Formats: sequence, C-alpha cells, structure tokens
Amino acid sequence: MMRGLVLSYRRGRRTSRTNQVIIEVPGVKNRKEASRLIGKKVVWITPGGRKLRGVITAPHGNKGKVRARFTRGVPGQMIGEKVEIL
Repeated sequence: MMRGLVLSYRRGRRTSRTNQVIIEVPGVKNRKEASRLIGKKVVWITPGGRKLRGVITAPHGNKGKVRARFTRGVPGQMIGEKVEIL
C-alpha cells in the first residue's frame, strides 16, 4: 500500500473536472514510473468516515504525477489530503 497527496482537481482555464484529481506519489519522479500505477485503486476516507474510491487512469505531466478518476465529484476538502493507493 502506498500513500499519495491530492494536489488539485484536473482543470482547464475555465473548467474544473471535480470527478478527477491530480495525485503526487512520493518516490515517483518521472512519467515512466507513474505509468506503472495505472489501474491501481485509490481510497480516501472522508471526515465523516465514508470511503470514496477511484482508479488511477493516466500519468499527468513528466514529473511523476498521476490522474485519478472517481465515479462522482469529490469534495474540495479532499485537496491537500492524503489518499491510499492499493
């Protein structure tokens, strides 16, 4: 099990995709290493105790960040929080 840090929603200049987030994983420094994480599950436990589950879908950029997709939009409280990568 690994841990990651949620950096932001995936977004454009005027839009936010609230069901997709960008995650930084410690120890992953380039796109090739990030590509190995595709398909792994992501779990975040809300302050109320619910588990929100997502899947890593793609690397994001060349510095080892990854994108994760959730079935529904995730709350803004998730940004800056740690997630578990299974």
